[in-house]
Formats: sequence, C-alpha cells, structure tokens
Amino acid sequence: MLNLLRYRPIADYSASPQLAPATSITGEAAYRLYMEHIMPPLEKSGGKLLFFGRGGPFLIGPDNERWDAALLVQQSSPAAFMAFSSDAECLAGIAHRTAALADSRLLPLEENGC
Repeated sequence: MLNLLRYRPIADYSASPQLAPATSITGEAAYRLYMEHIMPPLEKSGGKLLFFGRGGPFLIGPDNERWDAALLVQQSSPAAFMAFSSDAECLAGIAHRTAALADSRLLPLEENGC
C-alpha cells in the first residue's frame, strides 16, 4: 500500500477531544502519535512498514499538488489488511490520523515480478 499524506498545519482533534494532547500540535506530530499506536497491531497482523519519508516538490507532476510524506506498507494479503484496518486496537487510535491529515491517498500495489 502506497500512502500519500498531506498534514494539517495544526492537528484538529475537534471530532475526538479525548485524544487531544494538552497543547496544540502539528498535523505531522499527530501522525507520529498515530504511527506509534498503529505499529504493534500492524506487525501483529503480519504487516511491515517498508518506507516512511518526507515528501518534496514533484520532479514530474502538477505544480499545485504536494504531499508532505509517503509510506509504503506491505501486508500479506488484502484480507490481512482488511482484518488489520477493522481491528479494535487499530481503530482506537484512528482519531490521531484524522486529526493529522488534511488529505491522503491510499493506493494498493501488487508486485508484478519485473
């Protein structure tokens, strides 16, 4: 799964104030909280984080489009991903992700052996 992320300047915890930190944090900081929360259930499901890096300007692409970060996550199967993403432990921290992101994309990828 290729994840493209655009962070909010300030995380928006209005939908889940119970998870909000005592002081305002950036969207990037909120996403890091999400990642800390999500890594144990991801690994328990057989998934792996292969890459997590900061984005930059496109070499080829629209000038008005930007992504702050990209992640590449490997899962053993679509069924394993669906089980992981609907797991109660996983869902307990999803509000950090929602608070963090202004926009995102999730692109399933399949290795083709080239």
